Amino acid sequence: QDIFFEFDSSTLTAKAQDILKAKAEWMVRNPHLNIIIEGHCDNRGTTEYNLALGERRAESVKRFMLDLGIADNRIRTISFGEERPLALGNDEEAWAKNRRAHFEFD
Repeated sequence: QDIFFEFDSSTLTAKAQDILKAKAEWMVRNPHLNIIIEGHCDNRGTTEYNLALGERRAESVKRFMLDLGIADNRIRTISFGEERPLALGNDEEAWAKNRRAHFEFD
């Protein structure tokens, strides 16, 4: 389950925090698995700005997971900025889907 962000923000919502708590519990039960947190943005803003915002989003999620007791060596982050959209389009619905942190197994 992806973590979604408000426009131009890397702040975790209460809903995002609840999702991350469940992910952390899952990671505690599966200590052999590691994750990659991908930071993504909508297509507004420059490439450089969106890469930096995607990094802030991924790092925000990582810090929260670390605070929940997940070891640093189990989490990597990467930013894709606007380069890998979940939804195509130039409207609020598409933009909202693209402002996210996505999880992959490492």
